[in-house]
Amino acid sequence: MPYVNLQITKGATRAQKAEIVREFTATLVRVLAKNPQNTHIVIQEIEREDWGHGGQLVADRSPPSPEKA
Repeated sequence: MPYVNLQITKGATRAQKAEIVREFTATLVRVLAKNPQNTHIVIQEIEREDWGHGGQLVADRSPPSPEKA
């Protein structure tokens, strides 16, 4: 039973999250022959001011990425 916990900074659309779930599931099916009905993908969104990278808060480094249309 695959379980994937993906943490990203806030800002992804519902459509983007749905695509992530589809793509991660498809990869586990293709690469590991896992049953998609037993595959769990959890997306946790973290505020940019709660995520640090390279000694800085992500919120202080750069603007959020533009959303896909």
